Amino acid sequence: MAQDIQLPAPSQNAKMSLVQALEQRHSTRTFSEKPISEPILSQILWAACGINRPGENKITAPSAMNAQDIEVYVIRKDGAYLYIPKNNTLKKVSSKDLRLSVAGHQTFHPTPSISLILVSDQSKFGNHGNIASTAGMIDVGYVSENICLICTALGLNNVPRMTMDKENLKKELGLPEDKMILMNHQIGYPQE
Repeated sequence: MAQDIQLPAPSQNAKMSLVQALEQRHSTRTFSEKPISEPILSQILWAACGINRPGENKITAPSAMNAQDIEVYVIRKDGAYLYIPKNNTLKKVSSKDLRLSVAGHQTFHPTPSISLILVSDQSKFGNHGNIASTAGMIDVGYVSENICLICTALGLNNVPRMTMDKENLKKELGLPEDKMILMNHQIGYPQE
């Protein structure tokens, strides 16, 4: 399996303001074949849940009890990677193309340039396990909205979804029982 990928530092620039992104945000299920570059992927992942206050190890998305439970897996043609916010890297976890597993039974466009899988690590809630699944579902909403807004600001098509082959993805990503797959985002450039 290939080595980890060091992503470039995320740019703080986008094509539009936050208000414009809110005005224009919409789900789109069609994508061109153009690949998403590593600099653009770095911006998306940083916006999702990257470190925005390094001195405090805080992330861009709110998180119940600061558990920072949401993990982002990047699914590409060349394999699956876990985003490591602390050092802005991708850790390869599979060499398989899992994009069809992300598509599940929806075949509108099963293979966008990238898909992001959002997983809640329930173990991060410690002895607060009684609220972990609810807190994880709330936290995934924050991260999901960040992804929607940065994709809009960067001129990318994006659709947040819950349907996917969770059983196969859990197996292929090597996820233990305390990690819940909650959502995915299919992302790509608009068709020309």
